[in-house]
Amino acid sequence: MIPEYCRALEENEISEHCFDLIFAFDEIVALGYRENVNLAQIRTFTEMDSHEEKVFRAVRETQEREAKAEMRRKAKELQQARRDAERQGKKAPGFGGFGSSAVSGGSTAAMITETIIESDKPKVAPAPARPSGPSKALKLGAKGKEVDNFVDKLKSEGETIMSSSMGKRTSEATKVHAPPINMESVHMKIEEKITLTCGRDGGLQNMELHGMIMLRISDDKYGRIRLHVENEDKKGVQLQTHPNVDKKLFTAESLIGLKNPEKSFPVNSDVGVLKWRLQTTEESFIPLTINCWPSESGNGCDVNIEYELQEDNLELNDVIITIPLPSGVGAPVIGEIDGEYRHDSRRNTLEWCLPVIDAKNKSGSLEFSIAGQPNDFFPVQVSFVSKKNYCNIQ
Repeated sequence: MIPEYCRALEENEISEHCFDLIFAFDEIVALGYRENVNLAQIRTFTEMDSHEEKVFRAVRETQEREAKAEMRRKAKELQQARRDAERQGKKAPGFGGFGSSAVSGGSTAAMITETIIESDKPKVAPAPARPSGPSKALKLGAKGKEVDNFVDKLKSEGETIMSSSMGKRTSEATKVHAPPINMESVHMKIEEKITLTCGRDGGLQNMELHGMIMLRISDDKYGRIRLHVENEDKKGVQLQTHPNVDKKLFTAESLIGLKNPEKSFPVNSDVGVLKWRLQTTEESFIPLTINCWPSESGNGCDVNIEYELQEDNLELNDVIITIPLPSGVGAPVIGEIDGEYRHDSRRNTLEWCLPVIDAKNKSGSLEFSIAGQPNDFFPVQVSFVSKKNYCNIQ
């Protein structure tokens, strides 16, 4: 039960989801006896999804839309009546209020029109006046001062209160902002994106790679600069220069420069000067292979999954291997693991996290057991970043 709501058995995780756990256990135990319910039923009971509430909200929204449409129609009628009265040189007809004296049609139309226009803008509604007498009505969702007063009372009694920032999930707390990039007068950014799909039983179905060199000039005196490109790629990538780049110069001398030597590169803007593309089904081009092997056992499935780096010159960072899990069966039992893992009970996935995969750490494995069928653990998804290029273009 606890892994369904908490990613890890840690105090801050349990404190953050304490009320969810209380409500869930309340559905399991009644008068000291265990109820015959499963996880799916508990989730349904705790979410308290009400069909009547949805119908009521739909009816209320319809009524609000009809009221707004009627208000616009009345406003148009009042404006038309005011214009007609002004053309004829007569006083605009009056319209009675709720027990109040009649107000001229012109002012009424102006107020209604203003209300229609302002209603589309985000506006803070004024707080309704509270009755002078004590109110005993039950208010749903009333937090604010009552919660603060309750927390203050607990603190005065010596209780230690954990702030909401302390209860953040581990993944959110460990996020670190990237350090600022040192940008010079001439700044280049090389980016590659790899997308590939492999079959469950092996074999590369499709692999596509897109790369680009972005140039940014921040000083006018470097506007006519030329770039020398070292292309030592052996995989057969297709290169393409920007239309304003001299293609003959690049083919002959591997230099990137503008066709018109009198012109200069744009200043303070990123310009793509060279891009390349690779599409293949050759298995030897796969940078990282994944082998997932689920086998049925008496209690469900024993899953063995391993990775192996195929390109020794690469260094992969922040590798996340995501394995889907069957829903409603709880958390997996981890046997052996290289690296760390996170179980997401909401999305029913197991994330195998590896900070670095390189030539010194080119293979690893994960073993876990959980109820389910072999087909429940596919497709496996992999994501990573790398500071080194896959294609040897510098």
